[in-house]
Amino acid sequence: MSPEITASLAEELLELAAATAREAGRMLVDKRPADGPDVVQTKSSPTDVVTQMDRAAERLIIDRIRAARPDDAFLGEEGGTHDGGSGVRWVIDPIDGTVNYLYDLPDWAVSIAAEVDGVAVAGAVEMPRRGETCTAVRGGGALLHTASGTREMRVNAGVPLAEALVATGFGYDAGRRSRQAEVLTGVLPRVRDIRRGGSCCVDLCSLAAGRVDAYYERGVQAWDIAAGALIVQEAGGRVEGLHGAPASPELTIAAGPGTFEALHELLVPLDPLRD
Repeated sequence: MSPEITASLAEELLELAAATAREAGRMLVDKRPADGPDVVQTKSSPTDVVTQMDRAAERLIIDRIRAARPDDAFLGEEGGTHDGGSGVRWVIDPIDGTVNYLYDLPDWAVSIAAEVDGVAVAGAVEMPRRGETCTAVRGGGALLHTASGTREMRVNAGVPLAEALVATGFGYDAGRRSRQAEVLTGVLPRVRDIRRGGSCCVDLCSLAAGRVDAYYERGVQAWDIAAGALIVQEAGGRVEGLHGAPASPELTIAAGPGTFEALHELLVPLDPLRD
């Protein structure tokens, strides 16, 4: 696919992603279960809850996108995985930060990314309770949209580690949490402070907006980072694993230039991949 076609297609995909994410976000706010944490079902453990709204949001997203682009493929957190023949695949997290959503905390989001031939070219993260939407097109920058206007997003670059506010998250398995806590004890004394918001894609958008200086986490999945990673990259940041590996469930590290390298070097001897 030529660069010209890719740019044109990416803008089209972004428009669809952003509109669909906003619609799903409105539905989730309007229909949030009144009983909150008294939930219907569990995923991998009692602390990893999933509601009927998770699946309802994913169905809405797939239905809307499929109506506009019936030949595209899908990868969704709640099992909405479908093959397609167009070369475009949508990577969907209908509610990133499900526990926050259940407890009516503001840090949850709808995340939709579009890949062309395996490369993310457009992404939208809708944060309804914050009243914010973050968007990015590959090669076209990242934008923060609010009721008061739109601004370009830029990561904080060259922040010394001792002055860096670092976001992170923890897995649901008790054993993994214990080991992540051990790694955290090696990180915390070396940085300004730690923030644990409970949503990977909200953390990545906060990084892109300059609200935190770095982020790392083990266990995040493709749907958690597909849109957020593109937003960070288009805001001038790096998103990788250890030693130049791609970001993956093994480990995802994200930060601006200078800070990324320092955080990477801090994490290596702490053996963050151990389980």
